[in-house]
Amino acid sequence: MKQSSFARLWSYLKKYKLALFVAIFLKILSVVMSVLEPFVLGLAITELTKNLLDMAKGVAGAGINATYIFWILVLYFIRALFYEIGAYYSNYFMTNAVQQTVADLRNDLSRKINRISVSYFDQQQFGDLLGRFTSDVETVSNALQQSVLQMVNAIFTIVLVVAMMLFLNLKLAIIVIISIPLTYFGAQFILKKSQPYFKEQAAILGRLNGFVQENLSGFHVLKLYGREETSTEDFQAITDRLQQVGFKASFISGLMMPILHAVSDLTYLIVAVVGGLQVIAGTLTIGNMQAFVQYVWQVSQPIQNLTQLAGPLQSAKSSLERIFQVLDEADEPMEVIEQLTHDLTGQVSFQHVDFQYVENKPLIRDFNLEVKPGEMVAIVGPTGAGKTTLINLLMRFYDVTNGSITVDGHDIRHLSRQEYRRQFGMVLQDAWLYEGTIKENLRFGNLEATDEDIIAAAKAANVDHFIRTLPGGYNMEMNQESSNISLGQKQLLTIARALLADPKILILDEATSSVDTRLELLIQKAMKNLMKGRTSFVIAHRLSTIQEADKILVLKDGQIIEQGNHESLLADKGFYYDLYTSQFAKKEESA
Repeated sequence: MKQSSFARLWSYLKKYKLALFVAIFLKILSVVMSVLEPFVLGLAITELTKNLLDMAKGVAGAGINATYIFWILVLYFIRALFYEIGAYYSNYFMTNAVQQTVADLRNDLSRKINRISVSYFDQQQFGDLLGRFTSDVETVSNALQQSVLQMVNAIFTIVLVVAMMLFLNLKLAIIVIISIPLTYFGAQFILKKSQPYFKEQAAILGRLNGFVQENLSGFHVLKLYGREETSTEDFQAITDRLQQVGFKASFISGLMMPILHAVSDLTYLIVAVVGGLQVIAGTLTIGNMQAFVQYVWQVSQPIQNLTQLAGPLQSAKSSLERIFQVLDEADEPMEVIEQLTHDLTGQVSFQHVDFQYVENKPLIRDFNLEVKPGEMVAIVGPTGAGKTTLINLLMRFYDVTNGSITVDGHDIRHLSRQEYRRQFGMVLQDAWLYEGTIKENLRFGNLEATDEDIIAAAKAANVDHFIRTLPGGYNMEMNQESSNISLGQKQLLTIARALLADPKILILDEATSSVDTRLELLIQKAMKNLMKGRTSFVIAHRLSTIQEADKILVLKDGQIIEQGNHESLLADKGFYYDLYTSQFAKKEESA
């Protein structure tokens, strides 16, 4: 049986159960001290009233019992001291337990995304995933911080107050006890009505996060094509729905407070009338009557607090479900049948490979390819031909549907993904750099690289001179979006980073797509030497970058329709010839 989200959350909290139990114990101490307040004051008021009545009647020796009242006030002060100590330190220990629990939850999410297959991220909206790490975890954190101690406070206050009322006066206690289930069942009814709206609200917030992230990252494109109004309308549609759902969730859950106030006011009125009659009849002291009236409010207040927690708890439940959806995703299969005892040489073989992203919609069918160590293989073809898919299969971001891919005779499905991928260097279309110095970004390819290794890799990628012209050189700080250098310069840095890793197999996916002609020529000269001894796969639309390739594969609909080197393919005057001549015809027209 699947555990509820709150039950699963407890598995995180119980790691810090000592701090949690200390916090709860101290909160119970403060509750006890709070419940004793009306009773202690009632003792003083009862004694003072008795003394004043005796004085008014002219009883011999009558007067204020100062000694008794003094000790009652001392007791009241000690009670208040324990109350403050319990309230302060319960919050301290609870905060400690909650923050460590939330840190564990975030760490588990971080570890999980490193174990999930790439296909999961291809199917998810980035902003929605980001929201699960940020706003959803924060919602859970706030709910825990606010709710746990308040729930302990409310439950123990109700129990202790009811016990005190039964001790003071059975008839009045029964009146108050009857009001408690009326309040509870009314609250439960409203909770069931509002829960679906809170769940939908969390889902829409995820969509909103994704929409905002995508539009901010593509802000310049929106401006370029004049899509500001369309973007605003789409955003308005999401926020309108969020407003509607949020209103229903808040309005329905907000109905609890007026209902509780009505029940509390009615209970107070009945207690006041019945208690007053008992005081007149002499069966109830004024002090106890005063204490009882305060206890009516002490019962009402925790019930109100419990209902006020309904909103945050429902939001937390929805957020927990979204978080555990990620944590419940299947990990990439980690079975390892063969161990790599040496570095790969780069002999790659595709044998009768079939692959499909969607069931019954095959993309690659019966694909065969033999690549010798050190060969440069270029892959070209129209969009959707399967170029990037081949690389995804080679890197084991996806596994083949049928057939096999072997490297140096090893079926890659039998190898550790981590060990296998260490043999690769990869440069993608979208150059990724993180916030830090240029040197730190380059060392990302090889954490053990020395400064001399970094400089050598930068020189080999023809980026050393550019780096030295920057303020701070290799120690210049990249900003979060790496926007303080150009796209072409970012691409050069990622190439240098890949080279620093000294991979056995090199993959370049449109690696020169963001580089101008001058830099492209520099890269081509460098790559001609750097690819020696490495098996290289190059995906390119700019055919001028692959003329030196040992083998060019022309793909269409997941199949190799042509294969050869640049000269032989031009001589065949087939699909590659048409692609090549069309590109150079465009250049001549633009010139």
